Amino acid sequence: MTDSIGQDGATRTLSGSDFAVGTEDRYFEDYAVGAVYEYGYVRVSVSEADIIAFAERFDPQPIHTDARFAANGPFGGLIASGWHTASLAMRMVVDHYVSRVASLASPGVDELRWPAPVRPGDSLRLRTTVVETRRSRSKPDRGLVRTRAELLNQHDQAVLSLVAMNLIRLRSS
Repeated sequence: MTDSIGQDGATRTLSGSDFAVGTEDRYFEDYAVGAVYEYGYVRVSVSEADIIAFAERFDPQPIHTDARFAANGPFGGLIASGWHTASLAMRMVVDHYVSRVASLASPGVDELRWPAPVRPGDSLRLRTTVVETRRSRSKPDRGLVRTRAELLNQHDQAVLSLVAMNLIRLRSS
C-alpha cells in the first residue's frame, strides 16, 4: 500500500497509485476499484459559531443551537447537525474527488451514518475508497462509480460514513 502525497498537495494516496490526472481532467476510466485517498492536509475546522449558524438555519434542535441545553444532553455538549457534517463532507468530495468535467449526476447515497458527533474545535478530513465501477449498458457514454466516503476527526474517529453513487462520463465510449 502506497502512502504518498497526491497531485493537488492535499491528497494522500493510501493505495497502489494516485489518480493520473486532477479533477479538471478526470473521467470514469480514472476511478480504479480499491483505490483509497485521504483529503484534508488542510483540514476543515468546525467552530461553535459554524455549528450554531448552520443549525439555526437548517436543523434548529437545541443540541445544535443551545450550548447550555446541550451540556445537559446525551452528548454532554453542543454537537453539529448530521446534515452539517454531510455538507462538509460533500464540499470536500467536490473539491478533491469528483470530476469537474465528467460528473453527470448522482442517483443517490446509501448507508449514511453518523457514528460519532462533530464537536466545536474538531478538525476533519475525508477518506474515499472506490468500491465499484460499472459501465452503463443503456448509455454507453457513462459509467457508475460507487465510493465509500468517511469523514474522520483529529482522533481518527469516523464522524460520517456513506456510500455514494456517481454517474461519470467516459473519456472515450
